[in-house]
Amino acid sequence: MKNLQFDTKAIREGYQTTNEQEHSEAIFLTSSFKFDSAEQAAARFSKEELGNIYARFTNPTVDAFERKLAALEGAQACVATASGMAAIFATIMALIKSGGHIVASRNMFGTSIVLLNTIVSKFDITISYVDLNDLLQWKNAIQNNTKLFLLETPSNPLGEVVDITALSEISQAKNILLAVDNAILSPALQTPIKLGADIVIHSATKYIDGQGRCLAGAILGSQEIIEQIGAFTRATGPSLSAFNAWIVLKGLDTLSLRMKAHCENALKIAIWLESQPQVKKVHYLGLKSHPHHQLAKTQQLGFGGIVSFEIKGGQVAAFKLINATEIFSITANLGDTKSTITHPTTTTHGRLSDEERENAHITDGLIRLSIGLEDADDLIADINKGLLV
Repeated sequence: MKNLQFDTKAIREGYQTTNEQEHSEAIFLTSSFKFDSAEQAAARFSKEELGNIYARFTNPTVDAFERKLAALEGAQACVATASGMAAIFATIMALIKSGGHIVASRNMFGTSIVLLNTIVSKFDITISYVDLNDLLQWKNAIQNNTKLFLLETPSNPLGEVVDITALSEISQAKNILLAVDNAILSPALQTPIKLGADIVIHSATKYIDGQGRCLAGAILGSQEIIEQIGAFTRATGPSLSAFNAWIVLKGLDTLSLRMKAHCENALKIAIWLESQPQVKKVHYLGLKSHPHHQLAKTQQLGFGGIVSFEIKGGQVAAFKLINATEIFSITANLGDTKSTITHPTTTTHGRLSDEERENAHITDGLIRLSIGLEDADDLIADINKGLLV
């Protein structure tokens, strides 16, 4: 059937039942696959015949996850990786040659910036950083050797947004690839390829799994782009295990339902936080006070589950609040059914310089909440204990 809706695709796409007629997707826990003959083995390796060869680059469970996620993102193809950071690194290494130039958002996840500064730069690839929402900065940063625009929208942890369609027009005019990290919203709330992006990158560890069980990553795009990246991952081996692929594959079944619930809880908590005198500022795209609220409404189906706020009293007050909570888990991961709380300055963005944190607007009093699926009133009461300390 054609023109299926998102929830139907999330449950039915991707997997082909084996001869055993299982109703739940099987896990193929094997490192290699047998061939019927030496001739078939030769045909598989030469790509004259499609089929499984070796689990570093072919596995039916991983393939099913790739096909399903591609269907949800509206992409031609997908390659899965062992983590979200592996996905970002594979994208860059596969597509950017030595001497190339990347324009990147300075508002990205801290480890992405560390990757660019400390590892990617070793390959004679230069990076220029710009403010995510400033299209003129993106345009002015282009050089003759610029090959890639790299960003996440909404950004983590402040929820800043760029107009993907407008940025795509800039990149296409100069034959530059546009890669969007979509981990914060997932395809349930945003599909960047439909807005003009060439590449979508995921840390499937986050909302796609949704329960904090495993690491996984994915890269999506055209068949041509993914073949190039797939050749890199085949040779270098940042492979997604079959077991982890099965977990994130099953996570997609409930993705839409979970994202709606995350959004509802997050908005309720953000509205409450805005009314608290100890809170200087709340960063949540669902609030009309957020400077990118209207833009987000035009390209997103929801505002996500990440709420950040700045508390009066800086790091001391932030630590007191975090330590006073009992329901929230103090951990740097996000996207779980369990709500988490962290202090970005000393954790996720701790390896950035003071200047880099300042440019990204990461302050000492900033606290990031990943709002889970607990009762919102219980979460509010838990935060309130910390505000009263």
